[in-house]
Amino acid sequence: MTRRVDELGRIVIPIEIRETFDIKTKDPLEIFTDEDQIILKKYEPGCVLCGEVAEHYVQFHGKRICGDCLKGIGEVKS
Repeated sequence: MTRRVDELGRIVIPIEIRETFDIKTKDPLEIFTDEDQIILKKYEPGCVLCGEVAEHYVQFHGKRICGDCLKGIGEVKS
C-alpha cells in the first residue's frame, strides 16, 4: 500500500490501518525515526516513572504517576 505526500507534507492513513490500531479523528500520534524508517505510533501517555499505560493515575505537579510507582515511592526510606 502506498500513499503520496501532498503539497503540505500530509499523508492519509488508510481506514483499514486506522481501524486496526483504533486511531480516531483528532487522536495524537507520535512520530519518530529509527535509522531509515519513519514510525507512527498512537500516543498513549503513560506513567512518567515507568512508562506503563494504566487505567488510573495520580497527578503530581502536572505529571502522571501510576499506582504501582506511587506505592513504590511510599516504600522508599530516606
